Amino acid sequence: MKRKFLFAAALAALTPLAAQAQVMSSGPVVGAGNTLLNIAAEGKSTRTPDLAVFNAGVTTQGKTAGEALTENAQRMTSVIAALRKGGIAERDIQTSNLSVNPVYGQPKRLADGSIEERDPVIVGYQATNQVSVRQRKLDQYGKVIDTLVAAGANQVNGPSFQIDSPDAAMDEARLEAMKTARARADLYARAAGLRVVRVLSISENAGWSPPQPQAMFARAEMASAPKSSPVAAGELEMTVTVNVSYELAN
Repeated sequence: MKRKFLFAAALAALTPLAAQAQVMSSGPVVGAGNTLLNIAAEGKSTRTPDLAVFNAGVTTQGKTAGEALTENAQRMTSVIAALRKGGIAERDIQTSNLSVNPVYGQPKRLADGSIEERDPVIVGYQATNQVSVRQRKLDQYGKVIDTLVAAGANQVNGPSFQIDSPDAAMDEARLEAMKTARARADLYARAAGLRVVRVLSISENAGWSPPQPQAMFARAEMASAPKSSPVAAGELEMTVTVNVSYELAN
């Protein structure tokens, strides 16, 4: 009975090892005497952005939450109407933040310089309503911002420039990355007196690097904002890194 127990325990201990060995053998396997070569290569492509994403909204304050929210709703209605008038489609306007928060008074400083210890006192309320906007006509972006300011917006942040359909640009970067990987593999193979037999595995990391957006306006009254705000879209760089495993042989 004791021998059966020890055998069962040994078998249970070996099971995870067998499973681990099976997982380890699932990777690239080269033929006997051949060599495994791992290459990391990068491909890039650039495009002019055709989409600008920004946030716009209104922040108001009042003695009560209802007062702050009522004024905010009136001004935000004008802002959304200005967006539509500026040619922004309904599908490109989406509420991103709607909140009402208390505003607390500053603590009182006593004659000896210390701060009076007491519970925070609510002196009013602040309402904020923001929408995320996708601007497709980049040559009209500055004009739209100016229209929003005139309509009562006192929060405008962005833009983040993007490409509406990046697939073609990403594929261009992928092709460049694979060509670079193969050229590098051939170089290593020649230097080692070998040749590339086949590709064993391919994986990728991809993305784009937009220009860093700057906040044009934020939490400020904008009656004095400049007209026809200048905007430079620049270029977007799509980057793909591929990791390719090759088998080399004599």
